[in-house]
Amino acid sequence: MSYDADATRRRIFEAAADEFAERGLAGARIERIATAARANKQAIYLYFGNKQQLFGAVLKAKMEEVCHEGPLDPHAMGESVGQLFDWYHEHPELVRLLMWEALELSPDEPLAADERRRTYRAYASEMTEGGYAAGEPDEDARIRAAQDWLFTVLGLVAWNFCVPQMRALVLDEPDAKAALARRREVVVQTVKALAAAR
Repeated sequence: MSYDADATRRRIFEAAADEFAERGLAGARIERIATAARANKQAIYLYFGNKQQLFGAVLKAKMEEVCHEGPLDPHAMGESVGQLFDWYHEHPELVRLLMWEALELSPDEPLAADERRRTYRAYASEMTEGGYAAGEPDEDARIRAAQDWLFTVLGLVAWNFCVPQMRALVLDEPDAKAALARRREVVVQTVKALAAAR
């Protein structure tokens, strides 16, 4: 039986995503990742580099997954935000990875900063091309308005998954599914109202 390098990379990546989401960068162990991936440590270092580089690769890939869902459509903000909310609900590991990054790494040096910044700028550009902030005086002002809007919307969505214990306490809803459905509806309606006000 021949060695399948792509399969090994996928197993390492999946094991690393689970390990980092659960334990963060500092608490993660290459040995556990190797065991879960049925790979040796040398393969991890060969394919991904050191532990921080592996964490960066996992975070980048998870960010790309959500980015592939498409930009926030300025003409269908409610639907776009609802889809984003659902994606975060189905992929809780992304919020955990972002929280670990914020807790353990310098905010002045986020991982893959240039690539991630380009992705968000492209999102803002797509929004302005779709008509968002059309009333602003120039392209720079439209991009800035779109960037502010994007960050606001991401915060409205992600906060629901960053602090599930607080969500449960504040909403005082014994049924977790019902609580999340309430939050989704409120976030969608809030974004629609804010978009209409602009």
